[in-house]
Amino acid sequence: MNSLPVDLQLVKKYNIAGPRYTSYPPATKFSEHVDWEELDARIEANNRTERDLSLYFHIPFCESLCWFCGCTTVITTNHDKGGDYIDHLEREVATMAKRLNPNRKVVQLHFGGGSPTFLSPDEIRRLGKIIHKHFKFSPNIEASVEVDPRRLTRDHLVALRELGCNRASMGVQDFDPVVQEAIHRIQPKAMTQQAMDWMRELGFGSINFDLIYGLPHQTLDSYRTTLEAVLQMKPDRLSVFSYAHVPWIKPAQKILEQKVLPSPEAKLQLLKLVIELLTAENLYAYIGMDHFARPDDELAVAQRNKRLQRNFQGYSTHAGSDIYAFGMSSISQIADAYWQNEKELSKYQESVNAGRQPRTRAYLMSPEDRIRRETIMRVMCDLSLDFSSISEQLGIDFEQHFAEELASLEPFFLDGLLERTSGGFLVSDAGRLFIRNIAMCFDNTLVPSAEQRHSKTI
Repeated sequence: MNSLPVDLQLVKKYNIAGPRYTSYPPATKFSEHVDWEELDARIEANNRTERDLSLYFHIPFCESLCWFCGCTTVITTNHDKGGDYIDHLEREVATMAKRLNPNRKVVQLHFGGGSPTFLSPDEIRRLGKIIHKHFKFSPNIEASVEVDPRRLTRDHLVALRELGCNRASMGVQDFDPVVQEAIHRIQPKAMTQQAMDWMRELGFGSINFDLIYGLPHQTLDSYRTTLEAVLQMKPDRLSVFSYAHVPWIKPAQKILEQKVLPSPEAKLQLLKLVIELLTAENLYAYIGMDHFARPDDELAVAQRNKRLQRNFQGYSTHAGSDIYAFGMSSISQIADAYWQNEKELSKYQESVNAGRQPRTRAYLMSPEDRIRRETIMRVMCDLSLDFSSISEQLGIDFEQHFAEELASLEPFFLDGLLERTSGGFLVSDAGRLFIRNIAMCFDNTLVPSAEQRHSKTI
């Protein structure tokens, strides 16, 4: 795919609120009022299998708050909290590990936050021992970690490699000092480059940068400078997010309202710049939504071979694995259920100390949910649907089952975002930007009252 042109009129037309579909139904549908005994029965049934495991550990701590942040964090400079938190993780892991089939292997591991590198190198090593005590790693495990270059040492990365991490993601957002000061995140380019050099030296096989457009003081010229600097650094993957202004959820974002935020029109121009610059000369493949990967990266290869998956860790190459997640606010996923831990640190610790599973919300999937989830995931990952194939896979007459939904796709065909094939449809190159909108046509959980519970689709 050569440089992908962006039609700003279509962007304006389709830029509405909608889910990101890291799960279906979205996490906004999880409830405290579920049949917990039924959930336990489904977990037990899940562990009569030897399905692969994906583990997630949420480390919530940050020393300071980035004012754009929408993550579940605990802001503190007291690093003693890290060791105490690992104590609780150890108890939680030990309790859940008793319920897991010991023959299951871990094919994917992810540390998120907050900032996992808030922990000291020795605390990382201790956490690694806990994980290795209770779980068996696959020889080709994909183990990733989110790092904060501002408080990163080489020994942090050495400890993470000892644990098994072979991938890393860094928040960059923007290299412009004026923007960095406005968002309360000072991170010079040299600091990011140092972290990247250490990672390459230590054998991290894939490095991702997170960027954000729509931040205070960003202009086309300033952001082009950031993007050109990023291209010189050659990360393997890029996640380029639209700044989601949700002060009713994250009150600290109100601070940014006092800054010079780009106008809606300027923000769309920034998006156009991002896509056209990154996809020029096949530098990066546009996976969809916010994600870009080098054409030879596993994500791009998996998408071409229709093996790409999507879950709470974003896009993934590991199909058929179940997520068991640990730490406050973390979300677990098996084939027919989701559950989420307590989102407040004190409540999470109280539950663990009492010997209880620290879960607070869940969702038990119906057969119809599973049909719609697979449909949405295939659209978002394969960028196409073959009606005969998916009918056989799901055990339904797809065209009959989704007759209304397929009819609702007509505007996307008229706008050139979808193309008809002999037995289905495919998403055009231009349509990749609108993949959330296309997926929403198959979602029967959306209601107008939920409008402000989701970010804009573009």
